[in-house]
Amino acid sequence: MRLLGVVGLVSLDRVDGGLPRLGGAPFYAARALRLLGHPAVLVTKLAAEDSGRGLHALGVPVVVRTAARTISFRIENEDGSRRSLELEEPGEPWSAEDARGWVGKALGQADWVHAGALTRDDFPPETLATLGRGRKLSLDGQGLVRPGRPGPVELDSEYDPSVLRHVDLLKLSQDEADALGLRLDERSLRSLGGREIVVTLGRDGCVVYADGLAEHIPTRPLEVADPTGAGDEFMAAYLSYRRRRHAPHSAAHLASEVVHRLLSAELVFHEHKLHSA
Repeated sequence: MRLLGVVGLVSLDRVDGGLPRLGGAPFYAARALRLLGHPAVLVTKLAAEDSGRGLHALGVPVVVRTAARTISFRIENEDGSRRSLELEEPGEPWSAEDARGWVGKALGQADWVHAGALTRDDFPPETLATLGRGRKLSLDGQGLVRPGRPGPVELDSEYDPSVLRHVDLLKLSQDEADALGLRLDERSLRSLGGREIVVTLGRDGCVVYADGLAEHIPTRPLEVADPTGAGDEFMAAYLSYRRRRHAPHSAAHLASEVVHRLLSAELVFHEHKLHSA
């Protein structure tokens, strides 16, 4: 059975002064893939002392290797649309040797793979070349604009252009598109050279660039205090629908509905906890 693979570091996130909690593309992608029942495998690595934090309870098969350290962030949601991030502990990059070896074995049945980068150091060009060989490859735009050094995260455009040579589908946020100097129109998005680009806009939906055209896809707005992980959930759902041959605009609309369902359920859960306290 062919399936969707998600490769990325699981992070420890301290959100709004709370206790460290799991994050990163594999963690949040699992929520969407579990909801959709899509055949998938998650591939990640983290420090041994963090391996017991519930990763195997995500409801999606996980292949884990021990890393020297777990990447960690401090996240502060300043208001409904702004947030600040600080990289507290850098992660361990994915090497071409990883991709040829244990990661490649774990992805043996995957015909689509998402590289869920958290920083620019995560996936060097040669690693992406190996991951994308014989399959569709998508990349999170954090792998272009987020430096991997500790400290406040300040986006820039100093990425290696050869990274995109191996990528079939790129996901950006509005902030990441701004850091790259992109406008949300065909001419500007085409300048990246990608065949398919999705730019998420939070409450305003997303813009999908495919077949030379850029289309805005609205979403149902939902007020949430902490949107951490929504982009990873969206991308996992989007790839699930694309893999099932939905057109890009259809996949984006359906993925937005998946994220709305997940965030709504989380909002109800937190409200219940608040009233029960």
